Amino acid sequence: MPQDVLAPLAGLPGVEEAVASARSAVDAVLWDRGVRARAGEVVAASRLRGGWASAAIDGAEVRPDALVSGDALDGSPMGRVVAAALAVQAETPRQADVLGRAPLQALSTLHAVASAGFVDDEQRGRLRTDDDADDPLRLGPVPGHAEASQRMTALAGVLVSSTSAPALVVAAIAHAEVAVLRPFAWGSGLVARATTRLVLASRGVDPDGLTVPEAGLYAAGRSRYAEALKAYATGTPEGVAQWIVLHAETVRVGAQESQRIVADLV
Repeated sequence: MPQDVLAPLAGLPGVEEAVASARSAVDAVLWDRGVRARAGEVVAASRLRGGWASAAIDGAEVRPDALVSGDALDGSPMGRVVAAALAVQAETPRQADVLGRAPLQALSTLHAVASAGFVDDEQRGRLRTDDDADDPLRLGPVPGHAEASQRMTALAGVLVSSTSAPALVVAAIAHAEVAVLRPFAWGSGLVARATTRLVLASRGVDPDGLTVPEAGLYAAGRSRYAEALKAYATGTPEGVAQWIVLHAETVRVGAQESQRIVADLV
């Protein structure tokens, strides 16, 4: 029987409490009558805010009103990153079912969507074959392409295997692996942040994408996000716990963002 490699992570210090708090916040959104009554509008706003936050984390921060009006999508370098982040948001729901049976296919499709115009067509949706990758969070040395490929294959195996670990732990590990490995020449961060949405949707935590986990990351700040990923990359129990706890916190804050969306719609 395959070893459940994620199960022990649920018992790391602080993880159980953080995950329980985040799950409770997400469940509150799913059962909120105000949210359910305007679910379509909430989902649309969630994708817009999620795309905005994901782009901003990578340094392409635009005025929210310019995003709503479309003025931010002006073909400038920042505008193109924002457009890529929004394209990933639009594609993510279509890949939720794919993730459970073909994880690498789902992630590659997200990358193909995100990287249009940023890399050569033959590189879109493909793991890099050299040791060069963008690093907007300044995480440090990029893992070699052979290591990245091997670990992405291992991640795919984990994602299709059964585990007793909560879905939020699975999402945290999937997100961190893509973010730290930077397996694509460009846009790994956009794909990593979308991976959280993919896992939460595919495992029934937030099947419709009502919450905004990217907003939680933005609220935590680039430096704290990067520090937690660097801690994860050490592979120590303390470092991995630090990341999972932060990730759970951002999911919790992202659930609260849904309540603000509803308030703005009134």
